[in-house]
Formats: sequence, C-alpha cells, structure tokens
Amino acid sequence: MNKWYQYVVAGCLALTIAAGIAGCGGSEGGSASGGEQVVIYTNADPEAQDSFKHALDKNGFEGKYVMQSFGTSELGGKLMAEGKNIEADLVTMSTYYIDSAQKQNHMFADLTFNAKTIQPTPAYYKPTTGQFGAIFINTEVLQKENLPVPASIKDLANPVYKDKISLPDIMGSSTAWLLVQAVYDAYGEQEGTKLLKELEENAGPHMEKSGSGPLKKVKAGEVAIGFGLRHQGLMEQNKGLPIKVIDPKEGNFFLTEGVAVIDKADSKKKELAMKMAECIVKNSRQELLKYYPMALYEGETVDEAFKPAYPKQFKEPLTVGLLKKHQQLIKGK
Repeated sequence: MNKWYQYVVAGCLALTIAAGIAGCGGSEGGSASGGEQVVIYTNADPEAQDSFKHALDKNGFEGKYVMQSFGTSELGGKLMAEGKNIEADLVTMSTYYIDSAQKQNHMFADLTFNAKTIQPTPAYYKPTTGQFGAIFINTEVLQKENLPVPASIKDLANPVYKDKISLPDIMGSSTAWLLVQAVYDAYGEQEGTKLLKELEENAGPHMEKSGSGPLKKVKAGEVAIGFGLRHQGLMEQNKGLPIKVIDPKEGNFFLTEGVAVIDKADSKKKELAMKMAECIVKNSRQELLKYYPMALYEGETVDEAFKPAYPKQFKEPLTVGLLKKHQQLIKGK
C-alpha cells in the first residue's frame, strides 16, 4: 500500500509539473477539471446518488460532472445565503428548500424539458425521490424487554418506553420533520408540542441529529423502537433482520427531493446542466423506485406491499419558514 501511494504521489507531481496545474486526480463522476465539469450539489442518500451517477454515466455524461454531497441543513443554508453565486450548476435537494430558495433568490432556471408528474410541480424543478416517515421496531428487543407493540407516535410517549426509543432531532434532521408534521396534524400545535417534548424526554440520550441514526440503534439492539424513513426500514426488514416497519396511525407524511438547474450566465454550461437534469429525471427512476417506492410520475407503479397504510400530506405548504416555526415551538426559542 505504501509503495502504491508513492507511485500515486509521484504521478500527481509529474502531472503538476507537465501541465502547470495545482494537483491531479479526478472527482466523483469523472476526471475532467472542475472548470469544465458541471458541479452537482446534492443532499441525497448514497443509494440515490448512485442512481443519478448510473443514469448519467450510461447516457454519455461520464467525466462531465462532479458530484458533491452535503447534509440537508448545510446545503439548504448555502442555497439561501449564496443564491446564484453558489458554485453548483445543478442541485438535487429537498423541494421545500428549493421552493424557499427560489422565492428568496430567484436562482433556478425553468426546466426546458417535460416530464409528467402525478402532482403539479413548479417550472423550475422536477422530483427525484419521495420519502415517507414510519416507526420501526426490533422485534427481538421488544420481546426481550416485554414491551407492547406501538401503533401510533403518541404511544411512544408511554413511560414504559423510557430510554427504549430513538428519534431524530428536528434541529438537525429533516427526517424529524415527518414525525413533527404527523403530530401537529393529528393533535394541533398546543397538544402536539406537549407530546413532542414528552417524546424527546422519553428518548433521552437517543435523540439523533442524523435521520438514519434511530434505525442504526434499532438494528444494533440499543433501543427497541425508532422513527425514520420508511424505505430504509423496509430495506432492513427485507434483508431478514428482526426489523418491522409500522405505519403510525397519525399518518405517513412525506418529503420530496428534486433536481433544479442554477440560472447562471454561462449559457453553455447551463445547457449541459439542463441535459443532465433531464437525464436524471428520465433515466434514474427505475433504479430509484427500488429504494424509494413512491410513484412520482405518470405511468409509475409501486407494489402494494411497499405502499404505506396512511399516506398524508401536511395541510400547509412546506417551506423553510414553516420548518423554523416548528423548531421554535418545540425548542421554545
């Protein structure tokens, strides 16, 4: 390994001297220099990123882009703060952030291609994935601890589950917002805020900044119950692990992620980014549906076994402002 590393370093130095540039090697998606590549910023999970790359690489875009991954809050902050000055040419991101960034910064170009979505979407993005929230349990731990099987989010406030549940934190995870939406929709802001604080107290040290954190703890047997993204729980359940997904009676609320093109002055690069956005929309969905079983476009179907029992949409449009309002209600800030 050390000898291999020396060869790589030597090769980089040789290329640096020969080409007069400061470095060598490629970025994800190809080996062209960053200035020539379309820069893609994404908050997508690894499975979605792989699907995007497969679609792009198989359709003539290999080596023409670099993909950089960010957390949702981090990328959202960049969109809101930087607008068109952001380094990216193309983004895949939670659509509530895309909508809010467009309203504030007018930073996305209208898409020049057509793809018929099931639900109406603005001209400046098309959805890439839909992600439902759900409860999941470790059946072995639940049996060992002699705990009842929960049927609702409200059930998780039962003192019997003290330190036995893991939940995502609304201050660090967009996944947590799916739980919060379900609670506020079912119980209103006053009762809902009280319930959410009880849930946080019950989770104790198992409040997670990462949306996938609760599932990891449930898999490891550290806790009996968690809340997170339904498709991730199903993936583990279908592997034969002692994981079972439970659709909460308050409802399976969902978030969508979408692809949008930054409206930059470089028309040639913007045109290439637009073609890549179209490629992602039209060529990644078959693979994406294996991981995110939610039909988004006309003609798509999902096996009944993967459909949530109580799919719901929040009564208000999802925006960064609404997210901050919910955060303030819960944290009292």
